[in-house]
Amino acid sequence: MKTEYGFVAKMRFCSLVLVAATLALVTGPANAADESIKEKAALCTPCHGEAGISETDDTPSLAGQPDLYLQWQLVFFRSGSRKNEVMQPIADQINNEDIRNLGAYFASLTPPKPSAPDDNPDLSRKGAEAAAGRRCASCHGDTFAGTKGVARLAGQREEYLVKALHDYKSSLRVGGGVAAMAEVAYPLGEEEITALAHYLAHL
Repeated sequence: MKTEYGFVAKMRFCSLVLVAATLALVTGPANAADESIKEKAALCTPCHGEAGISETDDTPSLAGQPDLYLQWQLVFFRSGSRKNEVMQPIADQINNEDIRNLGAYFASLTPPKPSAPDDNPDLSRKGAEAAAGRRCASCHGDTFAGTKGVARLAGQREEYLVKALHDYKSSLRVGGGVAAMAEVAYPLGEEEITALAHYLAHL
């Protein structure tokens, strides 16, 4: 079990690093193909991982997420409609061009793959059944790679998917598609949430 102190320390560290990232982001415009945007995006590494693949608990991988989805999340953080004590102060200072460039950059990166073989195929089977029953593919795509403003789920961190479903279920998370996601998540039980997250993380 993590201590409360350890969690706070991690959040403070990420906040300091992301503040530094913000100072770099607002220094001027950049094309997504330029080395400059790669350098700016690299400052996100301590929380979101090398090449956008997270190794931090409850922090999503950004690599391979749809461009428009990434842009909208930054807009939601900036407006305050989506709340996070690390991301909001950063997003407050990001301009529209930064948002477009960062969205394009992270979308261009290779998506994450499962870091280990599926250690519970029975749970994945239940998750696949839940995904079919909840018609998740109708928005997230047949391969759960996401599209336009809809998130990629395949290969995402398992505990982050659990957190996201809990946030939608309890109406803590708002933003694009929130009505659809709240409708899906509200009736989910713990076993179904766990199974869905495990299945999607191992795709």
